[in-house]
Amino acid sequence: MIPAEQCITEIQSNGFTIIDNVYSAAEINALISVIDQLDTTGSSFRKTKDLFAIRRFLNEAPAIRPLVFNAGLKRLINHLFGNDYFVVKSIYFDKPASSNWFVAYHQHLMIAVNAQQDMPGFGPWSARQDQYAVQPPVSILEKNFTVRIHLDDTDAANGALRVIPGSHLKGIYRAEHIDWSIEQETVCTVAKGSVMIMKPLLLHASGKSTGELKRRVLHIEFSNQALPAPLDWSER
Repeated sequence: MIPAEQCITEIQSNGFTIIDNVYSAAEINALISVIDQLDTTGSSFRKTKDLFAIRRFLNEAPAIRPLVFNAGLKRLINHLFGNDYFVVKSIYFDKPASSNWFVAYHQHLMIAVNAQQDMPGFGPWSARQDQYAVQPPVSILEKNFTVRIHLDDTDAANGALRVIPGSHLKGIYRAEHIDWSIEQETVCTVAKGSVMIMKPLLLHASGKSTGELKRRVLHIEFSNQALPAPLDWSER
């Protein structure tokens, strides 16, 4: 595990950092075992030939919480961000081998909330199966962070994230405005049992799988901010 000071510097300057060996092989197997036993017929589950996803993951699988928040992850979050952050969104992704799922460059501009409420500075809105999302003020996004827990080795062959380091410092940065004469792309190779921490405004993309490996990832977003009442985080 790399020193916390280095992680903090990388997050601040690049918008992401990768920390190895946060989970042991046994801990990863335990996580996968719980996921494999879930009833996948509910509305929070999405299944196609290219992607299996579980929205509101920690709510759908409450028994997995102590496995996700092991001593290593809790210590890491506390060292990097303090002890006042809480979960605001959680998703499980399973990108099968030979998947054609492709995601173009984008930022995470939307947050998951409890209901649609007219609020100055918040919008546009979206709703899907009684799950509401809204674009908040940039100041909220700038303070949030995401932890991506990798249940498989991930590289360019099975859809590892591609990111533009430092793009999180440029506010809302549309993909069509990327200036490739000054920007550089980095492929985020992450080993099984390791985590990637990233800022919501970091421009990122992922390509189609070209190898034989799956890519299973737990994506968990955190905030330490209260939303203006009556608005609240969906998964707090």
